[in-house]
Parts: sequence; C-alpha cells; structure tokens
Amino acid sequence: MLKSIIILIILSLCIGTGAWLFFIWTVKRGDFDDVEGPKYRMLDEEEIPPVKNSPSQGENNEK
Repeated sequence: MLKSIIILIILSLCIGTGAWLFFIWTVKRGDFDDVEGPKYRMLDEEEIPPVKNSPSQGENNEK
C-alpha cells in the first residue's frame, strides 16, 4: 500500500512538472502575448482576391 502511494506521488509530481514546463515554454514562445486580437481580427473586412478559374477545374464544357 505504501509503495503504490509513493509511486503515485512521484508520478503526479512528474506530470505536474511537465505541465509547468510546457506552460513556461508557451509563454516564452509568445503564445499569450495578444489573446484579444484574433477575435477582433476575424471581424475586419478584407478584400478577398477573386479565384481564377483554370481549365483543370472543369471549365472546358464546350460542345
């Protein structure tokens, strides 16, 4: 019983340390610099360039 508790404590400490290191890595990488920007960026109206039809898309239906 004591052996399994010690194994679970060590395992939980390893998982917690891994999660903490992953969080520190993402903060240093800059993932949390601008959390508000993407939700407003999708509302910006941008001019979408027209898609050019090529003959490979089935445009050649001449009879």
